Amino acid sequence: MIKPVIDIFYAFDETFVKYVTVSLYSLIKNASLKYDYRIHLLHSGLHDESCDTIKSLSKPGFTFLFEDVSDYLSTLSHDLPLRDYYSKTTYFRLFIADMHPELDKALYIDSDTIVQGDVSELYNTDITDRYLAACHEQAMVQVDEFGTYVENCVGVSRYNFFNCGVLLINSKEWRAHKVLNRFMGLLHQYDFLVTQDEDYLNLICKDHVLFVDQKWNYETIFDFPCPAGEVGIFHYIMFEKPWHYRDCPYADIYFKYAKETPVYDEIQKELDNYSSDNIIKDKKGYENLVALAVKEADNENNYQNFLNKKKRAADRVAIVKKIREYELAGRFAEDVEDDPPSKVLNPEDIDYFRHSPRKKLMTKIAFHLARKLVNKLIKEKMLIIKEMRGIENFQNLNSGAVITCNHFNAFDSFAIQLVYDAANKPKRTFYRVIREGNYTSFPGFYGFMMRHCNTLPLSSNFTTMKKFMNSTNKLLQKGHFVLVYPEQSMWWNYRKPKPLKEGAFSFAAKNNVPVLPCFITMRDSDILGEDGYFVQEYTVHISEPIYPDPSLPYKVNVKNLMEKNYNLWKDIYEKEYQMPLIYK
Repeated sequence: MIKPVIDIFYAFDETFVKYVTVSLYSLIKNASLKYDYRIHLLHSGLHDESCDTIKSLSKPGFTFLFEDVSDYLSTLSHDLPLRDYYSKTTYFRLFIADMHPELDKALYIDSDTIVQGDVSELYNTDITDRYLAACHEQAMVQVDEFGTYVENCVGVSRYNFFNCGVLLINSKEWRAHKVLNRFMGLLHQYDFLVTQDEDYLNLICKDHVLFVDQKWNYETIFDFPCPAGEVGIFHYIMFEKPWHYRDCPYADIYFKYAKETPVYDEIQKELDNYSSDNIIKDKKGYENLVALAVKEADNENNYQNFLNKKKRAADRVAIVKKIREYELAGRFAEDVEDDPPSKVLNPEDIDYFRHSPRKKLMTKIAFHLARKLVNKLIKEKMLIIKEMRGIENFQNLNSGAVITCNHFNAFDSFAIQLVYDAANKPKRTFYRVIREGNYTSFPGFYGFMMRHCNTLPLSSNFTTMKKFMNSTNKLLQKGHFVLVYPEQSMWWNYRKPKPLKEGAFSFAAKNNVPVLPCFITMRDSDILGEDGYFVQEYTVHISEPIYPDPSLPYKVNVKNLMEKNYNLWKDIYEKEYQMPLIYK
């Protein structure tokens, strides 16, 4: 019977042969026999004796392929950033997908590892349209200096930075999105010095990573709640190696395997001869690494500042900075972008039901133009709706509803309009609540749409506001849908759910209609916008409706609906972005 084949890659040089041998031995010993394994050994020149040592591990079902990547290295035509214990071998993994165009998937494993689990379990992870699957880098999560560095310099959250020691590579996506070419382009732009190729890969693959259980890359120097017996791969990162330190965490597990290999005596000798000078050098190396991270984070010429100066629109950069300031100050209900000067909306200026033939005609024209605009934005990939999840929750609604959504872009209401269209509710109309100034003072084409696309403008005039409340209540009672932004502010491309206000939920409680919580998550596309930022791909999450409880007092219902809505958004945020919701 022909077995499925798993392709596994290691990258190393002559100095690391003995460690690769131990890692390979542990992998072979624990691998499922339901598969055949092709072990690709990437190098830039090995001694024959070293190859023979590795070949001595051979057993049925495991094929060793020694692959020289010297030609690929020469194509970079750039001095690779190197520092301390890093070598050029850390860059070899970047070549895997292009070296092997016949492969759709590949598993890369660092040499300083013990593979205690069955790697077929990791290999069979569904990575669909992600560039790769990996584990969170605990150095960024647990050491503040490193976390601040990656956020300030690389532009990736410390909670979404992955360690490159174990990578399940989606080779098809890697090639389709030209990851190697993008790396080579970045290499000529900026030298990342702290974690080298890990910085480049995290920048390129941002938002396109599937994070897997930390047991598949257990970084031994960091505490993590996983019993040793359940760890799939131990990764002896940074300077503290079991062949240098007798008290290295999980050194006993390392030597359990090392003792059964032909390189044990060599490794034991290295441990015995590791001098106090070497230990001092390691300690200094770690201190230097932390200091470098601090320096780069504060460097006015670091990569993010370089982008801000060279490519990004100044107004967008200022808005991103303002968002950080507002978040720190807890000013969540305030817009970060200036609205047009607002003219007061008086009662006689608005017919919320658009009864007149002229109003109905204007609405028809406005929707025709809006659909043309949306189609144009989608065609030009300036609006990208990647997925709608939970559309059945909208389709199954048999009453009017208050629709809630996070607010981060002038186009996010278009996304919810498309959700309404997909839900196919022709007898129920979709309305959206907007600000007063957007209705009275917004100029040109967008102003026309603001006034005629079934919008329900708020007002600073008490009588008009009363008219707004009565009209919205009637629309909900007649079974229509009203989109309300309960955050009451728009922060450009802000991904976190902001604290909510009661308005949307008071409508639901008063009219005994459900709240339909929608939350849009984003990820960078490959398309760089004119403002120097990547166009975002939207996934719209439509949760199950939340119903008021008629037996509860009005105020209690409002509070309960608001809390449930926020918690739903929080859960989606933390699950999709795979990081805790923290305002800081």
